[in-house]
Amino acid sequence: MDFSDQKEIIRLEKVSVQYRIPEERMGTFKEYAIRFLQRKLRFNTFWALHDVDLSIYRGEVFGLIGKNGAGKSTLLKVISRVLRPTKGRIILYGKVAPLLELGAGFHPELTGRENVFLNGALLGYSRREMEACFDQIVDFAELRPFIDAPIRTYSSGMYARLGFAVATAYIPEVLVVDEILSVGDEEFQKKCFARINEFRAKGSTIILVSHMMTQIESLCQRAAWLRNGKLEMVGEPSKVVEAYRGASS
Repeated sequence: MDFSDQKEIIRLEKVSVQYRIPEERMGTFKEYAIRFLQRKLRFNTFWALHDVDLSIYRGEVFGLIGKNGAGKSTLLKVISRVLRPTKGRIILYGKVAPLLELGAGFHPELTGRENVFLNGALLGYSRREMEACFDQIVDFAELRPFIDAPIRTYSSGMYARLGFAVATAYIPEVLVVDEILSVGDEEFQKKCFARINEFRAKGSTIILVSHMMTQIESLCQRAAWLRNGKLEMVGEPSKVVEAYRGASS
């Protein structure tokens, strides 16, 4: 599909991310702080991303593939503004809703109800906005009988359902999805896909990371292959998947 006449919503220019890891494992934060102040810490560095140039266009579903450690999650964190690039720059023309970790920011001692408003605030929504969609969130998550119980009593599936329902309460301009569709039971996954397809139909841009190549080929209009932090290939999903499989065999 030709996107040359489409408007960019995300542009990455020579984006690189370097991580620094202490050579020695510290048992406590206190030990780390002391050695840091004494200037006795030594670090190893590596580039998780290196000179990534990429344009993503308004309204497209864009897939991202690669082996574990290839830099996919780091790239999504940069796009979501969770992480600043060490070099290069990213330009965003819309609001990003990241689904990097379902329920990130939930407090275990608060109830499901309280966590809906807490998580909504972390995602940038006002209390009035969350009140307006509260019933829809609870119904989607199928948690009406448990919404006033502490979230520490929830199963992992209940936790995931509530996290997804809050994060997708409003149609985003850009939805970033990192492997979260592999959690939960089959019915929950179907609801996730249905909601994502609804967003796609209404013009949201969706960036999807998945190890399931069938998802990439069926849902995406373009895909990118990351290898060792470098952008190996961008193009039609079937061709990118074929090249990736060929290199992995």
